[in-house]
Amino acid sequence: MSIFTKIINREIAADIVYEDDICLAFRDIHPQAPVHVLLIPKVAVESLDQLSAEHRDLCSHLMLVIPKVAAHLGLTGGYRTVINTGPHGGQTVFHLHIHILGGRSLAWPPG
Repeated sequence: MSIFTKIINREIAADIVYEDDICLAFRDIHPQAPVHVLLIPKVAVESLDQLSAEHRDLCSHLMLVIPKVAAHLGLTGGYRTVINTGPHGGQTVFHLHIHILGGRSLAWPPG
């Protein structure tokens, strides 16, 4: 069971900024920008590599929630979304999650 599943189940506290029946968004405990939120599905999907056609509605929902969360957090000047996939992609928690970062000008490349 991942730490994110424990957050979904309320076994671990988190600063939740958005929730619906399908997903949950909460502040990252190690923010890389003034605003750094993680958006996670409530169903356990390890990473992008484990998505299939059966996840089509889930993926659409997550993409539509991102701008809602960004607006709620006041990210009117823009924001960045990041999905790390696999160890070489920087994924450290193996539960699909989307980073929403903003609150300052973000440089490119990220690293």
